[in-house]
Amino acid sequence: MNLDDYRGVWVFIEQNDGKIEGVSFELLGAGRKLADKLDVPLAGFLLGDGIKSLANQTIAYGADQVYVIDHPVLKHYRTESYMKGVIYLAQTYKPEIILYGATPNGKDLASAVATDLSTGLTADTTMLDADVEKRLLEASRPAFGGNIMATILCKKHRPQMATVRPKVMKALAPDYERSGQVIEEKISLKEEEMRTKVLQIVNDVTKKTNLADAHVIVCGGKGMGDLQNFQLIHELAETIGASVGGTRDVVEAGWLPHEQQIGQTGETVTPKIYFAIGVSGAIQHVVGMKNSELIIAINKDPNAPIFDVATYGIVGDAMEIVPQLIAQFKSLRTEKGGEVSYA
Repeated sequence: MNLDDYRGVWVFIEQNDGKIEGVSFELLGAGRKLADKLDVPLAGFLLGDGIKSLANQTIAYGADQVYVIDHPVLKHYRTESYMKGVIYLAQTYKPEIILYGATPNGKDLASAVATDLSTGLTADTTMLDADVEKRLLEASRPAFGGNIMATILCKKHRPQMATVRPKVMKALAPDYERSGQVIEEKISLKEEEMRTKVLQIVNDVTKKTNLADAHVIVCGGKGMGDLQNFQLIHELAETIGASVGGTRDVVEAGWLPHEQQIGQTGETVTPKIYFAIGVSGAIQHVVGMKNSELIIAINKDPNAPIFDVATYGIVGDAMEIVPQLIAQFKSLRTEKGGEVSYA
């Protein structure tokens, strides 16, 4: 393999029912920085049925080029059909870097493509950079239970690939005046040759906590002591109209269900306000909330790592401080007619 034949940064533009997933815009923002640093074009690639119109939106968010494979067999995501499309594009145009969102479909597709192309894949990346001289993607992620950050390189194979969790990177502001190139490709796909069939699409209508969309989150850690003390987290959240989250230790202790876990092995969140109460600040947790606009940390250990990322820090016993906060917010709500604004 001649590595010099590979040039360009690509982003998988994941879409569902003709709507681009937010993580794809975030990756275009990250990909733009990498492409500029390596002095190469940034390209997005779209697969689906009737999705050519999404190319302009992809360009608006930073892409110079958009590769489109529009085919009825690609209407719904399936590993086999999408993998064939991506492999065809990768072998034809030889990008040096491909980024995917760490969504169920993105992770499935990336691993299948990496296997077929015999190349490397870094999963659940939280930081991206590039070594310009060696033209290496530096994909970093927490390792060893979140105790260290590991930077993973793919030195001998191309393309270099990584999946990136939603809400970790920031999208650029769209510029619909940007111009770019749209390249349409055709591949041979026959429904009767597909080994899997889509029989029915069933939407999950159960009511779940969606932390990723929350504007205010109160997150409790193991420092709350026990389940009874953890009820203060729920009370504070109810008082200020916030969502409740927890660390991995809290979930493993059974104080919260897994869907309310925040961190590397849980949800990645970017609320306007994030309360970290009794949270030590382990790397695996911090990567899931560090992009919050305002972080308020409460911990009795003045050397707790959470204070390194906090906007405001309060050193003290949460069991004494949180009840005072609840009382103050309740008083404020009474003064404001029952509402608390976070504008």
